Amino acid sequence: MQRRTTRQRERLGACVFICTNDRDSDYACCSDAGAEETLAAVNSWLRERGAFWSPVGVTTTGCLGLCSADGTAIAIQPRDEWYADVTPEDVPALLEREFGPDADSIDERAADADGSDSLGVTHPDD
Repeated sequence: MQRRTTRQRERLGACVFICTNDRDSDYACCSDAGAEETLAAVNSWLRERGAFWSPVGVTTTGCLGLCSADGTAIAIQPRDEWYADVTPEDVPALLEREFGPDADSIDERAADADGSDSLGVTHPDD
């Protein structure tokens, strides 16, 4: 076993977790709500800006507890930002809000840096 915490902390500024959970039940799951397409949109957006995998990691995950038939669940860590109902069409605006238009705002949320919230996200918990 090798501890790689320091190396990963130096390489990654953030990690986008995308639920790709699939289940055989009557309840909604991200797999059925376009998770693979949303994952592809996230990867493409980051690759176009040279930020894929370093400094932004992308990881598929099981259920994040935000199940919906309307889109995929995404969490961005270590920012502790959680999104539900994300569609591939939402990805550019969401990632620009988080990382800036050129993915150069990794250490702080772009929306916090410029004081705007142009995504039109509803904030029921705020």
